[in-house]
This record gives sequence, C-alpha cells and structure tokens, in this order.
Amino acid sequence: MEADGFVRRRRMSAETPGGDATVAGASAGAEIRWLGSRFWGVSEGIVGTLSSPRIGGESEVTAVQLYSSQEVSETAEPDYEGLPQGASTSTYMLAGAVAGIMEHCLMFPIDCVKTRMQSLQPDPAARYRNVMEALWRIMRTEGIWRPIRGLNATALGAGPAHALYFACYEKLKKTLGDVIHPGANSHLANGAAGCVATLLHDAAMNPAEVVKQRMQMYNSPYRGVLDCVRCVWQREGAGAFYRSYTTQLTMNVPFQALHFITYEYLQELLNPHRHYNPSSHMVSGALAGAIAAAATTPLDVCKTLLNTQESLTVHSVSQSGGHISGLAHAFRTVYRLGGLPAYFKGVQARVIYQMPSTAISWSVYEFFKYVITKHQHERRRSQKDSEK
Repeated sequence: MEADGFVRRRRMSAETPGGDATVAGASAGAEIRWLGSRFWGVSEGIVGTLSSPRIGGESEVTAVQLYSSQEVSETAEPDYEGLPQGASTSTYMLAGAVAGIMEHCLMFPIDCVKTRMQSLQPDPAARYRNVMEALWRIMRTEGIWRPIRGLNATALGAGPAHALYFACYEKLKKTLGDVIHPGANSHLANGAAGCVATLLHDAAMNPAEVVKQRMQMYNSPYRGVLDCVRCVWQREGAGAFYRSYTTQLTMNVPFQALHFITYEYLQELLNPHRHYNPSSHMVSGALAGAIAAAATTPLDVCKTLLNTQESLTVHSVSQSGGHISGLAHAFRTVYRLGGLPAYFKGVQARVIYQMPSTAISWSVYEFFKYVITKHQHERRRSQKDSEK
C-alpha cells in the first residue's frame, strides 16, 4: 500500500512537472524518505512490495492528478510537528508530563547544588568551589542519598506543570502563528505562547519548588516532604507556598520567551524541514537553556532567597525575625549582603543544570510527540483501508 502510493507520487513528479505544487512537494518529501529508509534497511515491507512488478501505466498518472492534497498527505509520512487533525490536548499533555518528570528527576542532584551555591550567607561547611566538589562533599559528609532529598515533591509537581506547559505552548503557538505569520514560523508567536504557558506551569510548580528548595538547604530541619509542608503551613501560612510566585513569573517569563525563541531559531538552522532529528533537538534545547539560564540568574537568586528564607540572611536583615517578601525586597537584600556579584551566585551550577535539563526535556518531548503522531497516523490509515 505504501509502495503503491510512493510509485504513483514518483511517476507524477517525473511525468507531470506542471502539477499541483502541494502534491509535488509531498511526493518529493516522500521519495527522499523512501530512499533513506531503503538505504538504512528500516522499512523491509516497502522494499518487499517494490520488488514485485507494477502494472498500470498512464492510468496511474491520471489517478494521481485527481488526488487532493489531503489524500496525498494521508499516504505520506505524518508531519509530526503538527499532530493529526482531531488529536486531543491529552496527547501534548502526556508527552509534556513525561518530559518534565524525566528532566527534573535526572538533573535533581545538580539542582540541589545550585540551590546551595545561591545561598547568600551559607554555613562554613556548605561553601563550595564548584559543582563537582559540592556533589562529592554532600555525598561524603551527609550521605549518598542527600542530593536527591525532595525529589518526590518535584516529581509530583513537574508532571502536571509540564503537561499544562507544553499543551498550552503547542496550541497557542499554532493559533498565534496562523494570525501573525500564516504558513511560516513566527518568533513573536513562539515567545508569546511560551510566556502564557509559563503562567500555568508556575502556578502548578511553585508549591513543589518551595518544598524542594527548603529540603535541599544545608542542615534542613524537615524529616520529609509531608513534614515540610505541615511546618510551612503552620508557621507561615498557605501564602508561603506562593510567596515567590511573582518573582518566579518575573524570571520565567523572560526565561521561557528567550528559551523558546532561541530553540525555534536554532531548529530553523539545524533542522529546517522539521523532521524528527534527535541530535538537533538536543543541541537546540541545550543551547537555548544555557543562554536563557545565564541571562536570568539574578532573578533566580532572588527566587531562591524568597523560597528558602535563609535564617542567617533573614536575621541579618531584620532583627525581629520577619520574612523577606516581594521581589523588590529580595533585590535589595541580595545587593546589601553581596553587591552586584551576589546576583550571579551559582550561575555556573545554573547553566550546568539547565543545559542538560532542556536538552533532555526537548528530546523526550519531541520523541513522544513523534511516536504518538506516528501511531495515530497508522491507526487512521488502517481504519481507512478497512472501510474500502
């Protein structure tokens, strides 16, 4: 069946140069994909079918000319960048949830180091020169499992947060792109979609971030996630879980806008045809994450201060032992205690954390999107064949 469609498209492109441009483009793409699959031996079924003789002649050309562009696209490989018509939002949400959980879980030890290195007044036993030295000392002095303390809270928050994040981004990117720049990639649409998606992501993720960072700090007094939630709720109220929300948004909105614009721009350079290409997704994701992370480090330092409410820092600023609240208060505190260099505390750990994190996130997300798209395409094609 696939071979029949390919031969018809191939003859059409060779014998009817004046045919429909959409059909010709689809046939050219199908021919390249077929030749690649034959060279690598990926699709034995197509090769086996092509080994049998063809009968048809000019009648097949006439049949191809009557095909609409929609029918050609159904016989060709699916365009995984846009899921098939009728695909539910749950498809994006599933791929996004898996990507988010894997990203945060795999990079959690580096995230622990980043949190500690951003401390404004760390304990003398928690002063580290670099990421690897910090990891080694934490495991040697506090136990091998200490760098992943709070991982369960992060996993519980990352699943729904990234499900909302990627689903919102994909839908808005397409909707805004059709309005701003129909038929082409729009950096404005990508950035705007990323900003709106961040609102949903941070609303779901912020409480998990508070718990995670408090458990990551040196000499954390909490026995576990539930104990941390209970203590924060009783001592500081429910608002403590969203004390850094505005700061998180202030950081993540420019971070995600820069991240998505950079990623989509690099994809245009490395993967202009937008085929499934794991290496291009990984490289684009890593570079986009590194650039965005370095640019927004000052805001991340303030967010960490608001989330952790470091006791030494709080007491040095306020003798009454109050809380640091608000982005402006956090900015003033950071500058008062460390000057301008304090805004870039932990920048090395942040970049080292974000590069593989975004590479993992995009690679896993694009892989699952590709697999789900291919599965839905094959199911639709089999349904159509059964109706004939």
